Amino acid sequence: MLQLETITLTKLKMRLKSPFTTSYGTMQDKVFFLIEITEASGLSGFGESVAFTAPWYTEETVDTSLHMMKDFLIPLLLEAPIEHPDEVFERFRIIRRNNMAKAALEGAVWDLYAKKQGISLTEALGGVKSAIDVGISIGIQENLDKLFEVIEDNVKKGYRRIKIKIKPGMDLSLVKAVRETFPSLPLMVDANSAYSLEDLPVLKQLDPYDLLMIEQPLSHDDILDHVQLQKEIQTPICLDESINSFDDARHAIDYGAAKVINIKIGKVGGLSEAKRIHDYCFERGVPVWCGGMLEAGVGRAHNIALTTLPGFTLPGDTAASSNYWEHDIIQPEVTVVNGQIQVPIKPGIGYEIDREAVRGFTIEDYSVTRRK
Repeated sequence: MLQLETITLTKLKMRLKSPFTTSYGTMQDKVFFLIEITEASGLSGFGESVAFTAPWYTEETVDTSLHMMKDFLIPLLLEAPIEHPDEVFERFRIIRRNNMAKAALEGAVWDLYAKKQGISLTEALGGVKSAIDVGISIGIQENLDKLFEVIEDNVKKGYRRIKIKIKPGMDLSLVKAVRETFPSLPLMVDANSAYSLEDLPVLKQLDPYDLLMIEQPLSHDDILDHVQLQKEIQTPICLDESINSFDDARHAIDYGAAKVINIKIGKVGGLSEAKRIHDYCFERGVPVWCGGMLEAGVGRAHNIALTTLPGFTLPGDTAASSNYWEHDIIQPEVTVVNGQIQVPIKPGIGYEIDREAVRGFTIEDYSVTRRK
C-alpha cells in the first residue's frame, strides 16, 4: 500500500539543442513539470508533464495542467492510500479529459510503486524486453540539403526508422527526394492533421514510395474520415492525435481507420490506459509504437518501460537524451547504441534524478502535503 505524503511540482524550462518544427509551428524551449511524490516510507516516485505552452497539439497547456493538478487531481490522489497504480486512473475518471495532467501524476505513482516493490517499472508493467528498438522524428528543415544531412547523421547513429514531417505544399517532392536519396531507408511521414479528404489525390501519390506509414493525415479528432481514406490508399495509416483513450483506439481498429496505433502516455491519461490500449491491439495483431513529446529524461524513461511490452513491434520516437538536450535531468542519460536502448533494471524508472541539473532549469515549484 502507498500512503502518499508530499507531492512537489517543479516547473522547468529546458532549451532544445535545435528548434523543432512541425506543421503546427516551431518550438525552441520546453517548459514542463517534474512531479515528485514522496511516500510515508521516504521513497519518491517521479513523473513528467508533456503539455506544451500553447494549445496547438491538444487543448491542454503547461498552465492548465498546473491548475488541474493543484486544484483537482492532487486532492483526489491524497484522499486515500493506493494499493496499485491502476487505481489512479479510476480515481481520476471523475475529471473529464485533461489527460496530460493525469498522466504526469500517475506516472510518479507507478515509479513509486515499482520502487516500493523493489522491481523495475518494466517488470511492474509486465514488460518482456531487455532492449528496445528506436527511431527518430525529424522536424521540418530549412532546405533539402539540411534534411539529407540530418537523416544521414541519424542513419549513421543506427536509428532503425526515420520519421519526417510533411504538410500541404511540402509533401510529394520532399518524399520523392528523400526516397531517391535513401532508397532502402525505413521511412514514415507525419502530417500532424494537416490534410483533409479533399487532399486524397495527393495522399494517394505517396503509395509508390514504400512508406512504413503515414501518421495522422486528417483532423486531430477524426476517426470516420480516416476509415474512408484508408480504403483509398495503400500506405498504412497510423493514428496519433485521434487516440485519446482506449475507446478511441478500439473504434479506430474496429472500423478500419488505421493499421497502426501510436500510443502516447500523456495523450491517453497514463500508463494504465496505455497498457490497456496495447493489450487490445496486441490481441488483434495491430502493431503499436510509442510516440514522443520532446520529453526530458523522466518522461523518456517511462516511454522506455512502456515499449518493453510485446506489442510494441515498431521503433518508437524515444531517441537519446543527447539528440535533444545539452544536459538531461537524469543520470545516466538515455543513450542509443546500434538503434537500441538498453532497458534499465534498477527499481522504478531505473535512472537517478540529477538534482543539480533540475535546480539549474527550475523556474518555480509548488508543494502539497497530505493533511494528517
